[in-house]
Order: sequence, then structure tokens, then C-alpha cells
Amino acid sequence: MAAHDLSMQLLRERELLEMLLFKLDEQQMLLATGRNRWIRHASTEIERVLAAMPTVALSRDALVIATADEWGAPEATTLRDLIDAAPDDGWREVLTGHLTTMTALADEIEQMKQINEQRLRTAIRITQETIAGLGVPTGEYSPSGDVVRDGDARLLDTRM
Repeated sequence: MAAHDLSMQLLRERELLEMLLFKLDEQQMLLATGRNRWIRHASTEIERVLAAMPTVALSRDALVIATADEWGAPEATTLRDLIDAAPDDGWREVLTGHLTTMTALADEIEQMKQINEQRLRTAIRITQETIAGLGVPTGEYSPSGDVVRDGDARLLDTRM
């Protein structure tokens, strides 16, 4: 019975990892399209998914130990150990499937996280440069509001 509960818990954990990957993908799309207004919301959603992870992992670990005890292998404290201690090929296959999928999801999440971090750094840099540029006088108007611009075009290079 503990093995079935463990399998269901692993399925819930996989769903949570998929949700995290989806939220990271969503954040990446926002960053790629310059929709920086919504980044805060996407980050909040990612944090919510991450906040649920420790509870899910703790439940999984408890079920791994319970299953190991039920299978007579109390030394099996990880999912990999439990796969080796599985009493038949059916459970070995089910647990290996969970482990393989979760490992692949974790790798995808890590890659997506690195890409998003780079894009966030770029967005921050661009925002800082834009803000810094706001304090530079444009040469168009004086502090009193008079037009002081020279006659040269600003959009076209007329010095060619």
C-alpha cells in the first residue's frame, strides 16, 4: 500500500515540477517580448510553486521510508535505493519512470532558470540605462521652457 501512495505522491511532485517549468516558460516569454510590466506577477507565481516544493518533498521522503520498511529494505532512503530494493520488475519500472521523468524536468527547469536569469539581468540593465538617461538634458528646451534646439535634424544624420 505504501508503494502505491508513493507512486501517487511522485505523480503529484511531477505535476508540481511541470507547473514550475510552465511558469518559468511564461516568465521567459514575458521577458523575450519586453512585457516587463507582468514580470513581478510571473515571479510571484513561481515563488508560490517553489513554496509548495518542501512539503511535497518531505511527504515523498516519508513515503520512500515507509515503502522501504514495507519491502524489508529499511536502508533504502532514496528513490534510487528503493528502485534497487523493489520486490518485482513492475514496481522497479514504475519508480524508474518517475525518477527519469523528474530528473529530465529538473534539468529543463535548471536550463530555463539560467536563461531567465540572464534575461532578467539584461532587462534590469536596460531599465537602469533608461533611467540614467532621463537625467541627461536633451538640448531641446532650457529650464525656463524656451526652445534652445539647434536646427540639425535629430532623427537623420544631416552631416553626411
